[in-house]
Amino acid sequence: MTKQAGGCQCGAVRYRARGELGYPHICHCRMCQKAAGNYFLPLAAAMREDFELTRGAPKWFRSSDLVRRGFCSDCGTPLFYDIPGANFINITLGSLDEPDAVKPVMQSSTGRKMSWFHAIDSLPVEPQPETPDRENAIAASNHQHPDHDTKSWPFGERL
Repeated sequence: MTKQAGGCQCGAVRYRARGELGYPHICHCRMCQKAAGNYFLPLAAAMREDFELTRGAPKWFRSSDLVRRGFCSDCGTPLFYDIPGANFINITLGSLDEPDAVKPVMQSSTGRKMSWFHAIDSLPVEPQPETPDRENAIAASNHQHPDHDTKSWPFGERL
């Protein structure tokens, strides 16, 4: 059985879903844009009986009378789009430990899609990658939770 795990950037909230994630899609609606702080929000559904929180608990914001959105109250990572009473919960695909493993199959609310998205691949690419010194400095001071479950977090005195 497929297992997908994920969590927030700081590691305070972790989750696991068993089975395939349903309807992986990209939502362009204005509420998802605001909730993600981005141009769109990739989501997929986990059946509630196959979903569990494995560390911490999200804070919830009711973005409408029909929907609440779960996020980490420590680091702010958007994690869930929840319709109370439904038999599933939507997980933000960027919060998965392996986000490349779930490919969206649909887009929704495309009336709010950025008009210039078609031109992204034609944008110039920064000519130089990070310098080794800067990469090492970032790695040595990284407070982000790793992309896998840990028995405890934070490690040692990191945070």
